[in-house]
Amino acid sequence: MSAHELHEAPFLRSVLLDRDWIEHPDAYPFVLPAVQALEHLELAPVTYFIGENGSGKSTILEAIAVACGFNAEGGTMNFNFATRRSESPLHQCIRLTRAPRRPRTGFFLRAESFFNLATEIERLDAEPALSPPVIDSYGGESLHEQSHGESFLALMKHRFGPNGLYILDEPEAALSPSRQLSLLIRMHELLDEGSQFIIATHAPIVLAYPGATIYQLDERGITSVDYDQTEHVQLTRDFLNDRDRYLQRLLAPESG
Repeated sequence: MSAHELHEAPFLRSVLLDRDWIEHPDAYPFVLPAVQALEHLELAPVTYFIGENGSGKSTILEAIAVACGFNAEGGTMNFNFATRRSESPLHQCIRLTRAPRRPRTGFFLRAESFFNLATEIERLDAEPALSPPVIDSYGGESLHEQSHGESFLALMKHRFGPNGLYILDEPEAALSPSRQLSLLIRMHELLDEGSQFIIATHAPIVLAYPGATIYQLDERGITSVDYDQTEHVQLTRDFLNDRDRYLQRLLAPESG
């Protein structure tokens, strides 16, 4: 039995593109091969989206998050702020198949807008309220007064809880390799407590959770791949195994 089969069935079982809801099929992001290939894409307790920049992985991840009720710039479902509206219309054109059980909590992490989320928490806590400060749920220390990596670890430790749906867009942007291993440890704890993760990443360490489903997004559309088949892993492994050869080829002066 694989690792992910040891955990409970996921909250989100599949996603598909409903073409009847698309108003402008020749516009972005509907022209992306990966978006066009959204035909009953099955989601596991841990699902990864990988691909080059511009392949559509973050766009699809955002659409899933917004369709679930998360704020487009990140946070829990209770956040409703917009520094700059930039989400694509894809979330209006997908259908999610959900399990009977519902998540108790959840979070949409966008590395590129995490600063905006931290600012919104401080704004909310500056307003008079009868309830405890929002930052108490994130460890009690301002996220702005910590490094990017420290604030993300505080988020994982204090805000992520059992039976949660966690959608993470390139979390490695905030984390050193050792902290990426800490992410895998925390994921494992939360998966054992009934959670689900959907992650877009470039990082071989983040991608390494055992038994996960990995989708490669490229000009061919969407392909399910094994960990060792991913370009991320193969290129990193080849580089580390023969760094000098790679660097000689990459940095050699052009002939002619």
